[in-house]
Amino acid sequence: MKVKICGITNIEDALLCESLGANALGFIFYEKSKRYISREAACGIVKSISPFTMKIGIFVNKSYKYVNKIAAETGMNAVQLHNDIPPEELEKFSLPVIQSFRVDDQFDYSILKKYQDTKRLIYFLLDTYSNSEFGGTGKKFNWELIPERFKSRIILAGGISIENVDEIFKTIKPAGIDLSSSVESEPGKKDKAKLQAFFKKLNELRGTQC
Repeated sequence: MKVKICGITNIEDALLCESLGANALGFIFYEKSKRYISREAACGIVKSISPFTMKIGIFVNKSYKYVNKIAAETGMNAVQLHNDIPPEELEKFSLPVIQSFRVDDQFDYSILKKYQDTKRLIYFLLDTYSNSEFGGTGKKFNWELIPERFKSRIILAGGISIENVDEIFKTIKPAGIDLSSSVESEPGKKDKAKLQAFFKKLNELRGTQC
């Protein structure tokens, strides 16, 4: 189970997350986000971290031309899209795509089937539905409703913390998890102690696998 730490805004947090074992870092290029980062700041961070750490650019309702341009300029490895784009449109993006969906109890999981064979798609990201935010709510949706056939293709987000990583690791078993607010001291600033405690717990769980 891979770990993505989202909402990176400074080099200190990026290096800390990387040193603790984060597989991917998320950079939010959405101006209304509390964790927004400029392309200039993102470039500086990307140049300072390992080429083996995935850099994922997060975009909300932007055209493929804009996404391709910013992703190339900032050195992203993949893009995370928050929009209602049809599956066939994903082929226009130059990098691998994580397609995001905001989920509540009425969410129709059959929509994922329309996307699952798209060549550009690598994962689905499932986050808690909010009328006002496109992510980073820190709230959990009903994970028990996720169909078994999709679990190996999803990145789970929304309310993930040290308190429930045991449940996720043992019962949900997604391809990855996405954390932000639960490991912060304030929006856009990560908390060293919270991150250390989370990765310590996760590594203990990984150590129980045969």
